[in-house]
Amino acid sequence: MALDGITVASLAAELNHTILNARISKIAQPEADELLLTLKGNGGNYRLALSANASLPFVYLTQNNKPSPMTAPNFCMLLRKHIANGRITAIRQPGLERIIQFEIEHLDELGDLRTKTLVVELMGKHSNIIFCTEDSKIIDSIKHVSQQMSSIREVLPGREYFIPQTQEKYNPLTASQEEFVEKALSKPLSAAKAIYTTYTGISPVLANEICTRALVDGDLPAAALSEGEKLHLCNHFLWMMEDVKNENFKPHIIVKNGQPVDFAPVELTQYQDMENEYNSSISFVLEQFYARRNVFHRIRQKSVDLRKIVATASERSRKKYDLQEKQMRDTEKRDKYRIYGELINTYGYSVPEGSKSFQAMNYYTNEEITIPLDPLLSPTENAKKYFNKYNKLKRTCEALESLLTETKSEIEHLDSIATSLNIAESEEDLVQIKEELISYGYIRKKSGEKRRKIKSKPFHYLSSDGFHMYVGKNNYQNDELTFKFAGGGDWWFHAKGMPGSHVIVKTNGNELPDRTYEEAARLAAFYSKGRENEKVEIDYLERKNVKKPNGAVPGYVIYYTNYSMAIKPDITGIELICD
Repeated sequence: MALDGITVASLAAELNHTILNARISKIAQPEADELLLTLKGNGGNYRLALSANASLPFVYLTQNNKPSPMTAPNFCMLLRKHIANGRITAIRQPGLERIIQFEIEHLDELGDLRTKTLVVELMGKHSNIIFCTEDSKIIDSIKHVSQQMSSIREVLPGREYFIPQTQEKYNPLTASQEEFVEKALSKPLSAAKAIYTTYTGISPVLANEICTRALVDGDLPAAALSEGEKLHLCNHFLWMMEDVKNENFKPHIIVKNGQPVDFAPVELTQYQDMENEYNSSISFVLEQFYARRNVFHRIRQKSVDLRKIVATASERSRKKYDLQEKQMRDTEKRDKYRIYGELINTYGYSVPEGSKSFQAMNYYTNEEITIPLDPLLSPTENAKKYFNKYNKLKRTCEALESLLTETKSEIEHLDSIATSLNIAESEEDLVQIKEELISYGYIRKKSGEKRRKIKSKPFHYLSSDGFHMYVGKNNYQNDELTFKFAGGGDWWFHAKGMPGSHVIVKTNGNELPDRTYEEAARLAAFYSKGRENEKVEIDYLERKNVKKPNGAVPGYVIYYTNYSMAIKPDITGIELICD
């Protein structure tokens, strides 16, 4: 969800309850577009993080500190000069804009009481932190915006500060039923779009939420709604605005399969099939959401080189496999040459010298066929020529059978590594995958490079019935789990016919309940190449029946007797244990 006006309202409400009247004891600028204020209030000490990052603007309270540069930037020094030891006397959000204004009372050089305003604008690429006088003159900003950069508003020292009105939107906190029907539902747009394009501070997600609560399809044209639907939609819109005015917020993160999908300051009923992680603090929700999403994106970035290596090797192997298959198809005519040779030896005595072809009865099919001949060769020599062609194609076929098996195994191995990269959640996971790529010659090991100690561990889950379940993150861990960690009576799960993790359920000699079988199968489906499919077929059997062929690549196993089930790759509700 976007950091919209309602989320900012939730933030402003929380800040008013926590840091209002707090004193600013320390000002730091750890990043070019980020401030970290240390505050002392009646409720204790706080850290307030403010960011004008174009892709990730935020304001929230945090417990975490960040290292600052040795030399403070000019904007930071300016703030220290004016508002160090100042007191926050007001925290405001104008309308439902994505803006928070901090009014700060401080003493000037002569000891007189003065007021300054620190404005944080959370507007995507237009985000900024602006420091103003009490009469709205800009002293400085963390980002300077000149006339060449924006024709709407300059943000430079000495200019007057104002909120740019770039769109004709209305304040939803003062909306009435008549205004809602007249201004929003009269637009030639879908119901959801009509709401968020008419009122400020409402994101598409919350507009859809209002429609969901009113049991109205948000994609339907607003003009197509009945009078009853319009009234119902208006009521739910006004009720949500009442909750905002009364500060009835329910900050939470929406989670699917352990991954954060969205966050919201109010209840989102449109995500019925996902988990909600509630917290009383919107600051905590924002910090956790951004931190968890950052981990995902950071690992994706760090694995780019490995993904490129795997993708290149996989593409090369697939091209090689296609070429070998074409060569194999070419060998299918070898039996024709053998038959030609046999028939020439059988009937060649009757062929006139210098003939270019002759007709003979194929005693394998009882059909008459025409056999091409080289007129410069005798029948015996023609027969020998065909037998040579047959033997050459036979040898090629035998060699290609081995090569095709080898190349297919290589493709499957690379696919399994690609799946491991999708599962990886930490740098340690990537180290183990890199080791495998080095071992199989896809990456050349640098001379003198020391092998890093690998700390990566398999995922550890607990079933609803109390059974411990383990999931390998890569091929090395799969081998370790299956052939060293698991006992013969433990149960083994794997996605059928596709790369994926080995899942081991420790039985400790007990019989598994049906629910544990299903939860283990869900894990095997989710941690496989088919995690985006509606359902995945899972093979499962006792570990003692799983074998590893000699010389097989890590993670490769064979088995002959197994059970199967088709299941949805959804691990919602399965408890992850952090070892």
